[in-house]
Amino acid sequence: MTKLIDKLAWIEIQDGKILSTLSKGKKLFYIPGGKREAGESDHEALIREIKEELSVDLHPESLRYLGTFEAQADGKDEGVLVRMTCYTGSYKGELQPDHEIEKIVWLDYLEKEKIAPVDKIIFDYLNFKGLL
Repeated sequence: MTKLIDKLAWIEIQDGKILSTLSKGKKLFYIPGGKREAGESDHEALIREIKEELSVDLHPESLRYLGTFEAQADGKDEGVLVRMTCYTGSYKGELQPDHEIEKIVWLDYLEKEKIAPVDKIIFDYLNFKGLL
């Protein structure tokens, strides 16, 4: 039986690079986001997670669905998949690592060896679309 981890991610691209984060104690970078709490919509969960991780406020009306991607979950047993539902959207505030985030980086497509498996699929998609 396959176990599925349901997550949301915020895709922020500037100058051909994507915003990525390094969590404390981790080796790979991740696209920012997280899991929804009981009763939360995609938008509510993503807005909360990004505020907790990066100290910025996403503009709810600007959020646009980008795609959903699945891959083996990093650091989990074989067969544990992560499903990442991705949104783009504008924000206000200054990006600052907060909560469990150690640092924020902007990665280009050639740096995809530094990221988690599901993020590699997202990088490939964004590169194919000419965004990275």
